[in-house]
Amino acid sequence: STNDGVSWTPANSGMANITVKAIAVSGTNLFAGTPGNGVYLSTNNGASWKAVNSGLTNTNIQALVTAGTNIMAGTSGDGVFFSSDNGTSWSPANTNLNKSDIRSLVLNGLNVLAGSYDDQGVFILSDNGTTWTPVNTGLANTSISALAVRGSDLFAATFKGVYLSTDMGAHWTKTDTTGLSGHIIVNFAVRGSSI
Repeated sequence: STNDGVSWTPANSGMANITVKAIAVSGTNLFAGTPGNGVYLSTNNGASWKAVNSGLTNTNIQALVTAGTNIMAGTSGDGVFFSSDNGTSWSPANTNLNKSDIRSLVLNGLNVLAGSYDDQGVFILSDNGTTWTPVNTGLANTSISALAVRGSDLFAATFKGVYLSTDMGAHWTKTDTTGLSGHIIVNFAVRGSSI
C-alpha cells in the first residue's frame, strides 16, 4: 500500500510461501519471515524477494527485529538466530534460551527482548551481549504471544491479559482489562500514545 492502507496490491514475487508471520525494515531492505520457508529479503520495496536462509537450521520464522545491518529471527522451537550481514548468513543466538518457541522480538535502545510462547516468559539481551536473561517477575502467565514497546513502557500479551513493565521487564504488573471482551491476547501494535 502506498496510500496508508486505502488500497493494496500483491508484493510476493519470488516467495515460495506467502504466509508471512513477521516483517522488519533495515534501511532500504525489507525482510519477511515465513513459517517453513525462512526469511526473504527485498531490496526493491517488495517488488521481488529472495530467500536468505544460509545457516538457519529452523525455517519456521515467527518474529524478526533489525538494528542497522543486524537482524534477529525468532523461530518456533529453536530460539533465536542472528545475522550481521543483512541475512546473508545466520548463526544461533540462544545462550540461556533453551531452544524456546520465540513469537515476538522487540528492540528498545540497545536491548532486545524476546517473548517465549512455550511458557518460558520474557528474555532480555542487553547492550549487544550474547546471553539472554529471563525477566518475569510479576508475570502470572509466561506464555508470551506478543511484545510491544511504547517509549519506556514494555507490554506483554499473554493468555491472561496484558502486562506492563516500566523497567525493561524487571517487574511486571497486569494492566486494566476493562473493555476487553476476552483476555486471550495474541497480538497488538503501538501507534503514538495508543496501544
